[in-house]
This record gives sequence, C-alpha cells and structure tokens, in this order.
Amino acid sequence: MKRLFDIVCSLTALLLLWPFMALISLVILVGSRGGVFYRQIRIGKNFKEFGLLKFRTMRPGSDGKGLITVGGKDSRITPEGYFLRKYKLDELPQFINILKGDMSFVGPRPEVKKYVDLYKERYQNVLKVKPGLTDYASLEYISENEILGKSNNPEKTYTDEILPHKLDLADQYVKRHSFIEDIRIIFRTLTKIIKG
Repeated sequence: MKRLFDIVCSLTALLLLWPFMALISLVILVGSRGGVFYRQIRIGKNFKEFGLLKFRTMRPGSDGKGLITVGGKDSRITPEGYFLRKYKLDELPQFINILKGDMSFVGPRPEVKKYVDLYKERYQNVLKVKPGLTDYASLEYISENEILGKSNNPEKTYTDEILPHKLDLADQYVKRHSFIEDIRIIFRTLTKIIKG
C-alpha cells in the first residue's frame, strides 16, 4: 500500500509540477554559475547508499567547506537558494527519488555517511525503513538552519544535540508508523510550510 501510494503520488506531483520546476531551474541557471541539481550521497534502508536530489541552492564547491548550513550566516547559499530553502522548494526533485524507490514520502530523513557512522548502532533500527521526504524530525526541526545559525559551534550542536534528538524521533516513527500516521505527517508538514 505504501509503495503504491509513493509511486502514484510522486508521479502525479512530477506531472503537475513540471512547469513550476522548469521555472525554478531557469531561475537557478540565471542566478548563479553551476548546474540546476545537486546530488549528494545519502544512506538509505539497510545502509544502502543512494544519490539524493535537490535543486542547487549553494555555490559550486560548497561541500568542501562543510556539510552543515547555518541559515542567514551562510555565504555559500545563493540569493534564490534562501527562498527555495525557506519554502522547502529545493526538496522537490526528491519526488524522483521516491518514484525510483530510494525514498518514501514519509520516513526518517536520510543522512550522509559521516553522521550515520557517528551513531551506527542507533541507525541499525532507524534504517529498517526507507528514508523519507518528511517525518517527526522534519516537523520538529523545520527551522534547523536558523537554530544552527545561533550556535557558536554548529557542527557540535548538530552532532551532540540535534542529531541524537532526531534519532529519538526516528525511533518513534519506526515503532508506530502506519499509512494513517503517514498521511497525518504529510498534512502537518504541508501546513507548516504554508504557514512559513
């Protein structure tokens, strides 16, 4: 049921949103040097690696300056990138990941290997399910960049405080996930994004 929902909804979203996504692509190309998409290796179900897709919101080569972004302080983010990130529009290409089966609409957000390795034992449970576009942690930390922007040491804040709490929330999802709960999380996420 969940996989069928993912296929139908991601395909429908791509068909309906392609003109809007094409416009975003044009804005990115005009706004700064570099490609339209950003692909980053993340860890999925059963520790399988996959290439997570996003619209590019940072200048080329920004990965070399760290994996964490820190809201308004981060000079690597392009002007149009701030807007795309604020309304989570940079995440739209992940409908392709969902259609391919790398991800689901709802599930623990996929992490990069560096952070998965820090908490590998805990991820043994979390990665029993497919990662998702949204989950409890996405709702709790919808303004994560701003939180990190207020920290004197964003990397430490993320690894020592935010990530462990995200894993607690991911554990909760793994224990209680159901189709009805997924629908509830999707609507809560849309409501938060619309409210800004």
